[in-house]
Amino acid sequence: MSIGLSEQEVLRRESLKQLRALGIEPYPAEAYEVNAYAADILANYEVDKTAYKTVVLAGRIMSRNIMGAASFTELQDSTGRIQIYLKRDELCPGDDKTLYNTVFKKLLDIGDFIGVKGYVFTTQTGEISVHVTEFKVLSKSLRPLPIVKRDDEGNVYDGFTNPELRYRMRYVDLTVNPDFKQIFIKRSKVINTMRNYFDNQGWMEVETPILQPIHGGAAARPFATHHNTLDMPLYLRIANELYLKRLIVAGFDGVYEFGKMFRNEGMDRTHNPEFTSMEIYVAYKDYIWMMAMVEECLEKVAIATTGSAIVKVGANEINFEGPYEKLTMYESIQKYTGIDVSAMTEEEIAQTCKDLGIEIDDTMGRGKLIDEIFGAKVEANLIQPTYITDYPIEMTPLAKKHRTAEGLVERFELFVNGKEIANAYSELNDPIDQKERLEDQLKLAARGDDEAMAMDDDFVRALEYGMPPTSGLGIGIDRLVMLMTNQSTIQEVLFFPQMRPEKKKIEMTPEETELYALVSEGEQHLLTEVKGKLTDWSNKKWDTTLKALTAKGILKVAKTDDGLFLSHK
Repeated sequence: MSIGLSEQEVLRRESLKQLRALGIEPYPAEAYEVNAYAADILANYEVDKTAYKTVVLAGRIMSRNIMGAASFTELQDSTGRIQIYLKRDELCPGDDKTLYNTVFKKLLDIGDFIGVKGYVFTTQTGEISVHVTEFKVLSKSLRPLPIVKRDDEGNVYDGFTNPELRYRMRYVDLTVNPDFKQIFIKRSKVINTMRNYFDNQGWMEVETPILQPIHGGAAARPFATHHNTLDMPLYLRIANELYLKRLIVAGFDGVYEFGKMFRNEGMDRTHNPEFTSMEIYVAYKDYIWMMAMVEECLEKVAIATTGSAIVKVGANEINFEGPYEKLTMYESIQKYTGIDVSAMTEEEIAQTCKDLGIEIDDTMGRGKLIDEIFGAKVEANLIQPTYITDYPIEMTPLAKKHRTAEGLVERFELFVNGKEIANAYSELNDPIDQKERLEDQLKLAARGDDEAMAMDDDFVRALEYGMPPTSGLGIGIDRLVMLMTNQSTIQEVLFFPQMRPEKKKIEMTPEETELYALVSEGEQHLLTEVKGKLTDWSNKKWDTTLKALTAKGILKVAKTDDGLFLSHK
């Protein structure tokens, strides 16, 4: 339980007051214009020293080495760290040495933002540094940063490594672990490379609704909310597919969207309830064309992000240069289990699942059962980019029936390193067939399948106006970034992954602390016995303290046949 601010936090707040007492505003309003950055100086100073005679930088103080009348300090800006040198008599040429002796030496701390003006030079030890002639306080840090120590070889000690703290306090993580910024820089490159590729083909980036009256476009459980003014339920989108297809109906040849999707499902190393997807739809194309397009696009992404089409992912080297291996859904199951499910009935497939030790339930139809076998026995084997094609019709209510194979649809999923990263169809544009398949989904929902799609009458109506032959694709951006940055968890590639509620520190008075200490965690204590141990307490003090602890949710009182008992809540 917290008893208030730490010693460091108290000292920093006192420094804040002293700065203001000296007439220095620790959080100035005016802009501070910089003209140089750490990485640029370190990379180019030796090439052209004349370009760095007057530099202005801003950043955090990350280390300090005060040597009386002179000091060396590390300043970290958005590009990296650089050493700065401050000399008392140059900063304070007159008799008043307050700016150096008091402000810099005593009132500034690691983590504070400052702006510095000066010139670049090389120290006697050969380190490129900035000789500071002026500095300005830009922001006082009231909490101390974790101290991450590095030796001369670059080894890290006492690192800020706890994953829960890193993800919850990403602002601290990226400050003291700046190498992780590269993950998010590469994430931006992934998205921008794809966007540039699509734009160069003449396809248009669009935006579609996030709040939707019908959760369609995928098999997933939605987040539900209610719009008060319209007095109607709304859902955070699980997919944007049906709106993008409406735009193909409207006459656009190619549309795409990078957007957030939301699925009210489990969380693990590759799933977050809020995730980023890219979906694209191109008229007059089919899923065979789409395979070639995906290969070309992902090869460009790999080269732009990593410098090569071959990307290191864990112990594997993934080659994104096409062509990729192709297996039908049935072929892949037979390859890795020896079982041919293509002609099996729903009951036979259910029994096969049981024989393979795969957990199923009565809500699962034929397509869901096949998907369970695939997920349990096939996925993990698909390391190099592999297209799984030609899915059973029951699994994909939005894809066009296969042109030659009865009971299948023209669909592929791309698997890399054992995980699906892309999903594509020759899109179903027959409105009568589409309505019948959505009605089949309603039957699955009636059986208890909470991931079954809902009927979208407006989407069917749009198809009745005519949609040209179209191929559509969805790519999970977070998983693609995981591959391109060699990360094993989705949380590492999200700035702010979903977290459980943070346990709040609860402050207690000395009386509350004393009473709390008398109640052992996990045990019940007879209330009269606990009260009897506080012989110097008045009844009023007892009642006030007990009510405060129960109101804060720290202790609880339970009534039993043997009396009232006190315990931790």
